Amino acid sequence: MQAVKRLGCGLAFMLAACAPPAFGQACPPEGQSVESLQALKALKFTVPDADAKRSLAEGLVACLADPDPALRDGIAYEALAQWMRAGDFDAAGLRRLRDALYPMLDGDDADGFRRPFAALVLSEVARTDRVQPWMTPVERAAMVEAATGYLRSVDDYRGYDQRDGWRHGVAHGADWLMQLALNPALERAQLDAILAAVAVQAVPADGHAYVFGEPGRLARPVLYAARRGAYTDAEWQAWFAALVPRLGDASQAYADEAWLARRHDLMAFLMSLYIEADQTDDAALKQLKPAIVAAIKQVP
Repeated sequence: MQAVKRLGCGLAFMLAACAPPAFGQACPPEGQSVESLQALKALKFTVPDADAKRSLAEGLVACLADPDPALRDGIAYEALAQWMRAGDFDAAGLRRLRDALYPMLDGDDADGFRRPFAALVLSEVARTDRVQPWMTPVERAAMVEAATGYLRSVDDYRGYDQRDGWRHGVAHGADWLMQLALNPALERAQLDAILAAVAVQAVPADGHAYVFGEPGRLARPVLYAARRGAYTDAEWQAWFAALVPRLGDASQAYADEAWLARRHDLMAFLMSLYIEADQTDDAALKQLKPAIVAAIKQVP
């Protein structure tokens, strides 16, 4: 135990001395190595010095785009999520992380790691504001716009790869929207934007068939929006009914591969929601059940 403690202090000193001056310059961050980051993970990301932890967090942002899943997912994401869930960063530190992550959502991402993992970490940033509010209403509105815009824009549907690990852009975007939907500070118009973004990916226009659990993840922001009690039965009926035309030309029913894929995705999404609405004791979620059943009946 004393040896572990000494190693932790040594790492803290090294991190404080060698922390990168800005976000996203290299992975591993300047002054670090894969081995030092693995050692830190073995210590459960314990960094006693607050300044060293903040500097390392900033340096790890670049690793969210790394092709190595052990660095990207197993170290960068896990460390950032753990520290944020522990409340280790103040509002200024969270703003710096958020503002470094936003640009990662833009531009080409041929490898397909940068955008999904930036979105996933931004879901953790959103969670911190839900647990202990620190964003202004303007900042929160900007995050809703960024999150909904990201999810609507996803056209890389790669999920898990045996060598590369996860990409999972739709699921990570849904996680981000879930954390926002849970936030009681959101206004009705912002919930509307979340539901509209979910509808886009619940039935992808290009006919991609989900196989990595995306429909269940997309259901979560809908469920938490419903718990807010902001929508009438008629509004839910209209929202669910509007999903069915996204299947496309009815004359192609059961005669077109893309149509069949869209049907698969829609039914998986609706059934994920139906199970939750059927099994819950929450009156607001039970309210969804008739609208879900009606939509299911409309699917050819």
